[in-house]
Amino acid sequence: MQKINTAFALALATLVVGFLAAACDTTAPNNPAGNGGSTVPGGSTTAASAKGLKIGSLLPATGDLASIGQQIIPSIPLLVETVNACGGVNGEPVTLVAVDDQTDPKAGAAGMTKLATVDRVAGVVGSFASSVSTAAVSIAAQNQVMMISPGSTSPVFTEQAKQGKYKGFWARTVPPDSYQGPAIAALANKRGYKKVSTVVINNDYGVGFEKAFVQAFEKSGGTIVNKNNPVRYDPKATTFETEASNAFGGKPDAVLGVFYVETGSLLLKAAYQQGLLQGVQVMLTDGMKSNEFPGQVGKTSDGKYIVSGVIGTVPGSNGKALEALNKLWQSKRNSSPGEFAPQGWDAAALLALAAQAGKENTGVGIASKIREVANAPGTEVTDVCEGLKLLKEGKDINYQGASGNVDVDENGDVVGIYDVWTVGDDGKIKTIDKVSPTK
Repeated sequence: MQKINTAFALALATLVVGFLAAACDTTAPNNPAGNGGSTVPGGSTTAASAKGLKIGSLLPATGDLASIGQQIIPSIPLLVETVNACGGVNGEPVTLVAVDDQTDPKAGAAGMTKLATVDRVAGVVGSFASSVSTAAVSIAAQNQVMMISPGSTSPVFTEQAKQGKYKGFWARTVPPDSYQGPAIAALANKRGYKKVSTVVINNDYGVGFEKAFVQAFEKSGGTIVNKNNPVRYDPKATTFETEASNAFGGKPDAVLGVFYVETGSLLLKAAYQQGLLQGVQVMLTDGMKSNEFPGQVGKTSDGKYIVSGVIGTVPGSNGKALEALNKLWQSKRNSSPGEFAPQGWDAAALLALAAQAGKENTGVGIASKIREVANAPGTEVTDVCEGLKLLKEGKDINYQGASGNVDVDENGDVVGIYDVWTVGDDGKIKTIDKVSPTK
């Protein structure tokens, strides 16, 4: 579908939201033009403060990853609300500006440009898609804005961080696919699959994951059936008959699909319609773990979900702060946190804690203190307000997050374990096991 000019769309959305915000009285009466936040579906705008910490979110409320993005988005305003209720950061309330990246690199780049140069945020939670983060992170680094992704898993970020391209203005609360690839390879070995084909979305996420998986699976003695003819599809594609046929041909024991929800669902439906799923195990990754996708692929003639029995991996959330986040989410939203919401919460928490540790509401101040508040030594804290209190007293902390310990290394990476999930006959996704990467 043809898109209107991205920058114009973002500007128009901001203008419209500004009028809506004024009507709902969500901004401060004397708030100068340009300091208010723009909302996204499921997002939030908070009152602006001239002196306080200003952060942004750049997440997919629409597009191929909307079903996952909409689960993450509420975690950011919830964290901001929590922080402001206990005194804010550096004595002032925190302001949030939310932008929809549309799961599109061009929109993500335009959104980051707006956040960095118009809204002048110090830090950004985002993006989720690796391709969008790739487009946005150089803009963030150039403008000294600290960017923390709750979902971009491409190993490319590790490589480029090692080269110094991000100047310390990049981190993520989800481990890279250099770990998840070996983790799902370990799962394939555990299940006894000797021959596997791959089909991936042709971007940093898909190709990076494919490389990590192939290396680990072959190292353990497995065979990649289509190694010499890898199947990589255009992210803008709408038909997938050829890709499905090429991926499921060659009689593999299993097919690894590295997709996003919208396009991945279409590809799996195409494979079913060609009779290719029979006798082949489908393995998926974090980009497909959405409650909507079984319904999007559809049902068989006898009413069974087509994707019943698929298995996949996703970065696990087993942090010491997870129970408290679950309780808070239940009290505020009468539900449980969605997929990657703990990673979103932790990303926003690290921005706030690092700004307090640095005693300044700037990207430079945050970037200089991210590893200090995330790692040992220091008093272990799971409550962000307790962490802010200790930092105000001049003490060191080691934040233990909801997604995990979020120990951030020199490349901005964290390490984690992975949940193994499946789709039941009722179309519901459930976690059935855990697996660790073996490299």
